[in-house]
Amino acid sequence: MSLGDEPGDGARGDDGGYGGSGQTRTRYPDRTGDVYGGARRGRGSSSRSLITVVGVVVLLIAAIAFANRGDDSSSGSGSGNSDKAKTSPTAASGERPVDSKAAGIPAGFAHSAQGAQSAAANYAVALGSADMFNKARRDQILATVITPSRVTEFEATLDQAYTPQFNKNVGLNEDGSAPQGYTFVSRTSPIGTKVTESSSDTATVEVWCGGLLGLAGENSTNPVTSSWFTITMKLEWTGGDWKIVTHTQKDGPAPVPGDDKAATSDEISKAVEEYGGFTYAR
Repeated sequence: MSLGDEPGDGARGDDGGYGGSGQTRTRYPDRTGDVYGGARRGRGSSSRSLITVVGVVVLLIAAIAFANRGDDSSSGSGSGNSDKAKTSPTAASGERPVDSKAAGIPAGFAHSAQGAQSAAANYAVALGSADMFNKARRDQILATVITPSRVTEFEATLDQAYTPQFNKNVGLNEDGSAPQGYTFVSRTSPIGTKVTESSSDTATVEVWCGGLLGLAGENSTNPVTSSWFTITMKLEWTGGDWKIVTHTQKDGPAPVPGDDKAATSDEISKAVEEYGGFTYAR
């Protein structure tokens, strides 16, 4: 498994503003409310940083609002290409998501650059899920998304990272389950994708993501926090689908934090239980 976790650089002025304008001020949300067990985790002490220390890329999570691809039956004089030309640069584009799944993960992507991007986005979600902390489920995910010749290597690398002690360090039981009365949150939300290299049967895809990671519960000292990161996957077309050959991750780009008030542990737990994820497509 190829790993890379290098912090992104940010140009900030002496006053904390971007670009040295001297005019940008950042207000951080008041976290004096619930914040679970009273812990306030800094970036350096987060579970995600711990994951980096043990040398494993654990992707985080959430959900991207799945885009409306348009109604095929709608009438109009413009062609499909002209309609795409009129859309915003950030509008959803490309093919509809796949209909099939393997081990609960979308499968059967198109043999195209767009298909590779869709595969990378969906694989990011699977690899960043809470299921990765369960050995049996983790192996099932790896067998589904990793190219067959690399599955054993990925399994060995991750087994060395997801140890009982590691699980305890992030607040879980040794077997990776959440303690009674707590909800473990691990979600990755793809924000966008792009292909940086491609050939007929290979593609390198970058996936910009937002993530959530932590333990929701009244006395949790590892409250759920958010992060931003970019994943790079090298994919190959094998067995009629795109599969991961190598996988790396780096921090950012992260937006300036807003004035959102941190949710209570009950609100986070309820949201995780009630809001399901999506199938992602380019």
